[in-house]
Amino acid sequence: MNIKYLLQGQRAIAVLLFLVVAVIFSGCVNKEGNSTINVEQVSPTVEVDQPKDTNEGNEVSTTVTSYEVDEQDGTIFYEIFVRAFYDSDGDGIGDLNGVTAKLDYLQELGVGGIWLMPILQNNSYHGYDTTDYYHILPQYGTEEDLKNLIKEAHARNIKVVMDLVVNHSSSNHPWFQEALHYKDSKYRNWYQFANVDEKVRSDSAAGSIAWHTTADGTEKYLGIFVDNMPDFNFDEPEVRVEFIKIGQYWLGIGLDGYRLDAAKHIFGDYKSTLYEQETIDKNVKWWQEFRAGMVEVNPDVYLIGEVWDSSTLVAPFFNNALDSAFNFDIADRIVGAAKDERDSDLAYSLVKAYKMFNKTSNGQFLDAPFLTNHDQTRVMSAVHGKVERAKVAASILLTLPGTPYLYYGEEIGMQGMKPDEDIREPMIWYEDDAGGVGQSTWKAAKYNIGDEHVSVEEQLVDNSSILNHYKQLISWRKEVSALQTGDIFEFTLTTRNFSLTQYVRATAGERVLIIHNLSDAMQLAELDQSTQFGNFTEIVKTTNNDALLQDATLTIPAYSTVIMK
Repeated sequence: MNIKYLLQGQRAIAVLLFLVVAVIFSGCVNKEGNSTINVEQVSPTVEVDQPKDTNEGNEVSTTVTSYEVDEQDGTIFYEIFVRAFYDSDGDGIGDLNGVTAKLDYLQELGVGGIWLMPILQNNSYHGYDTTDYYHILPQYGTEEDLKNLIKEAHARNIKVVMDLVVNHSSSNHPWFQEALHYKDSKYRNWYQFANVDEKVRSDSAAGSIAWHTTADGTEKYLGIFVDNMPDFNFDEPEVRVEFIKIGQYWLGIGLDGYRLDAAKHIFGDYKSTLYEQETIDKNVKWWQEFRAGMVEVNPDVYLIGEVWDSSTLVAPFFNNALDSAFNFDIADRIVGAAKDERDSDLAYSLVKAYKMFNKTSNGQFLDAPFLTNHDQTRVMSAVHGKVERAKVAASILLTLPGTPYLYYGEEIGMQGMKPDEDIREPMIWYEDDAGGVGQSTWKAAKYNIGDEHVSVEEQLVDNSSILNHYKQLISWRKEVSALQTGDIFEFTLTTRNFSLTQYVRATAGERVLIIHNLSDAMQLAELDQSTQFGNFTEIVKTTNNDALLQDATLTIPAYSTVIMK
């Protein structure tokens, strides 16, 4: 059962549960008073009558609270740069068998899915310039190794998603080489060529040079990222057919889905046309076509796209095309809030975005929040090496809706800044700088050495480590259903405090209030009864046991998180 199926099942169960409760137990009373549930399609409205003491003897008045819930699957995913992760054969290069060897570690962390950065044959260290779409990079292993990884991952209830680079290939791919040298080649129209003097748009949507002159100086070709990654021409039907065939091939050996690189750039080549409706429509139409092809092999295929843009541009991709897209806006807000120790209106932004996403997806989208990825400054460097701030960022991420993505090494506080190689340093398994069996040495560390050396080995036995903080928050997510699958709502404190960020998570049967103290000082939160959610009267989880609730005032220690019911 894959991610989308889990989601649909949860929504269906929520509706059935509401119907049963509404019909059979409409008069049921809990400790907060009478409870009545109304069902409205897949997003039921929850109405809860709660007694409110008016402080006039025995008089009790009732406040009706209500909210619609739209639940999402909450599986944790983990991004792996295979080269840097774990080396199974002693050549210093991480490989697929190395990932398999560390599945128990990932399971213990609480991960339910892994995203493998490019593993197909390529010419670079990073792999985003594919030279063969049907074979694994030999340094990483074989197709049999991938099959074994998938088998072992599935045995641990871990899904496997592979990076698929569809927008462009390597300039050394045989298709491009033939197109370059033979104008009558069948592959000529798979790419985009122009005479060297032909007037063309030049404003690359990727912010680099769009067109590159061929070696003989007579022609140029489109490659919006860099000259060694020429763009495919998706107006050519044979290109679309081939990529559906490629996608089907790898699903056929057991993959659960794909992370789709540069998803908005299939037709979005230029800044001047990227936001035109025609461009958006063509992008969405292609991914709908791709999805239809994948469903033929795996009806429950999971497709997540890199659409690095505003929610307005992301939303159309949820129209029967992608299941999910990385939420770059929320990533910036989480890291910014942790770094600046100041609220960044997280809940408001998510609620607003979800309204758009629900409309285009008919309620079936999956959000994918994260902190940073392989293209961005690592979160520990972004918060200037302050562990407590990094923990706060993790606390926020792991209490938000959707399928949070962790970037390998983030859970032990690895640092790194541009250039890209330095944010993709080897995962550190051992306390000793010299490493040990399986330690990747694909590049020398620049950041995670000396006083900045961190490791899985030392943090596993340190209860206060960032690794154990991640494990704690992930365990909460699994224990509290509202954290795992619940919707998100804004929550207003009696007096606004910019050192706090707070929101409600709610499922059909549970609602919790989450409050994070972003600052280095103790803070107070005044919790008057919400007209929408009623009272929150009990601390059920906290990262600091000094948190205290007295009457309607919550005392929350520095850099800590409190979850209330």
